[in-house]
Amino acid sequence: MPETQRALLLPGAPGWALAVPAVALCAAPSGLTAWTTSGTPPTGAGLLLVAAVQLALTAVLCWRVRRVRHERALWTRLAVAGLIGAVAVAASGVLLLLPVPAAVVPLPVTWAPLLAFPFAYGGLVRWNRYSTSLADPNDVLNGSAAVLAVVALLNVVVDRSGSELAGLPWWRLQPLLAQDATLFVIAGTAFSMVFLGAMGRDPRTWLVVGAFTVQLAGAASTTLAGGDPVVWAGAAGAVSAACLGLAAVWSPPHSTPQPADPTASTVGAFVVIIASTSILVTGAVSDSATGLATWCAAVAATGSSVRLLVNVRELAQLAVSRREALTDELTGLANRRAVLRRVEELCDDHEPVVVALLDLDKFKEVNDGLGHSAGDDLLRLVAARLVPVLAPVDVLGRLGGDEFAVVARVPAGSSPADHAVRLGSAVGQQLTEPFQVGGLSLHVSVSVGLTHADGAAGGAGDGQAMRALLLRQADAAMYDAKRSGTRVVVYDGSRHVDSSGHLALVEEMRHGLATGQFVLHHQPQVDIATGRTLGVEALVRWVHPSRGLLTPADFLLQAEVHGLMGLLTDTVLRQAVAQAAAWRAAGLDLRVSVNLSASNLLDTELPQRVADLLRAAGVPPSAIVLEVTESVLLSDPERSLAVVAALAALGTTVSIDDFGTGYASLTYLRELPVAELKLDRSFTADLLTDARAAAIIASTIGLAHQLGLRVVAEGVEDRATLRDLRQLGCDESQGYLHSRPLPAAELEAWLATQRVDARPALLG
Repeated sequence: MPETQRALLLPGAPGWALAVPAVALCAAPSGLTAWTTSGTPPTGAGLLLVAAVQLALTAVLCWRVRRVRHERALWTRLAVAGLIGAVAVAASGVLLLLPVPAAVVPLPVTWAPLLAFPFAYGGLVRWNRYSTSLADPNDVLNGSAAVLAVVALLNVVVDRSGSELAGLPWWRLQPLLAQDATLFVIAGTAFSMVFLGAMGRDPRTWLVVGAFTVQLAGAASTTLAGGDPVVWAGAAGAVSAACLGLAAVWSPPHSTPQPADPTASTVGAFVVIIASTSILVTGAVSDSATGLATWCAAVAATGSSVRLLVNVRELAQLAVSRREALTDELTGLANRRAVLRRVEELCDDHEPVVVALLDLDKFKEVNDGLGHSAGDDLLRLVAARLVPVLAPVDVLGRLGGDEFAVVARVPAGSSPADHAVRLGSAVGQQLTEPFQVGGLSLHVSVSVGLTHADGAAGGAGDGQAMRALLLRQADAAMYDAKRSGTRVVVYDGSRHVDSSGHLALVEEMRHGLATGQFVLHHQPQVDIATGRTLGVEALVRWVHPSRGLLTPADFLLQAEVHGLMGLLTDTVLRQAVAQAAAWRAAGLDLRVSVNLSASNLLDTELPQRVADLLRAAGVPPSAIVLEVTESVLLSDPERSLAVVAALAALGTTVSIDDFGTGYASLTYLRELPVAELKLDRSFTADLLTDARAAAIIASTIGLAHQLGLRVVAEGVEDRATLRDLRQLGCDESQGYLHSRPLPAAELEAWLATQRVDARPALLG
């Protein structure tokens, strides 16, 4: 081959095809090979024509980006890789037309694969996955380290094998090896997708594996030929192009994107470190590694070590977040979630347990008379006073306000009833001494209600029901202590049974559900950027014949405890779907959000009932949002997650409500097909005054947007809060700033008064 023609193709035609991820991936290499074997060098016009074809096919990839939402990350990156390849070919074509040395012409094409690698590799890493790594979401650090490790290994092999390749100048040999390494890593990544559950059953996965495997074989053939193009390389390019082109236009099967598995990046980093270290050790012992191989191995080991440190750092951050989610910020005690979790754990393990609820009497007078700062100091002093009287295995928590809870495991050999009496006496005695607050000596009385369980009742998975029962009993005992003036009261079934009229309320609830006394009020959810109302949250109200309009706080607990939540939820869902259908018929395209409880997520027939309701009303599933909190998933996570997945499979939107208050938020973001997060009102209310709350909101919004989720802020009550939420990038707001919950007719009247673009009015 004439040296001029050889220079045009250095360092090998098919290797740079990695840069183009569709039909255009190998069109130019194949053409260059054909021109070379026919003895006719490529022309600048010919290269520009190839670049134009590649650009057209890159546009096809952009079309794919718009068609499949959950694969946008994948096809966007592959489209960028394709664009890099097109620009490289065009640049070589332009250089061919200019009076430059022949060796300069192929340089853009030569190095295009390395520029395109991060995008092509990142695209394959995101195949039907979404990233949970904020530091390196596309795992490019690991992939790049792997490429360097392979380059180092290939240099050692070439040097030790006595191959003719060792005689090539470094500027010809290294691009050849780098192209082989990038294709090797890409092909290995594509092959790993076969073992990722549902992805292995996706026909496109096998097309991608075949495309890059064939392309790797073609590139290896060119490398073994010393950089000279071979006919097989052109054929490999054509086959690869056909496979990738078919994968690009093939309609994807229905699937739910899965979270990226941190195990894969960790194992990959270990493999790269071991391989690189082996090369370094071998070179140090036998002087078998070239200088360049040593440097590549050292950089690869360093890169993968950094990736491991990133993983460790994110795990540490997750541990801190989980600990903070279980901790009350004011006192440093366990928070409500942690207390409930501990009760449920002991009940599930059939351990005898004592639960105590403590409420400070007349605490409001301390806040009003001495200020909230003094009230906070008192709460911290109470917490510090109670800790010494508890065993290390006991949990002391603050439920909120001035209410504390103790969860104590009964020691072996003690009776639960006796231990409850001893614990109540010790707690009461510990709080008899005055507290020094704001220079004053304050005597604080406390009402303590206790109950206990022997651990024998219930079966596996009954922890949540027992938790609700124990809390209800302790609450009844505490209010009895407050009413009677007795400091400590242990629950007595004969004396406290239905002391607050709960059983009568339950019977009235049954009658109300049968006679249509439960109605829906709707609170608007407003797009912060435009001021348009996009949806509503359906909030149930009970039009009680004698007590008037009751809110969920008045009856939901009893509905859950007495098995009425399923019937209540069906009533709410039926009314919500019917209202959504009526609004759509009237030209109002509003999505409707409905809350689900713990018992709802244990009902495996719920998804079918929802599907039947939607089909009968002619309402698309996307018009309904189903809200769950982390706490409702605790009773039976496996069953709950299956029900949520089935609901999402219908096409309904799954939302995590009260996000940030639960201890498992990040876990369920990884496991659930979530599309929306709702910031808890406790964070929203403190946005303007608490820097930590603002930081949590900002990081939550950033995390949600990286996962492709929208964020709805609850409890927005003033324009200043709305302005800050808008600056932080929050998508929607809900709260009294916009409207209180309204019946459907009043909501329609409210909507009629809103301007098309209400943003200036809202944000001031």
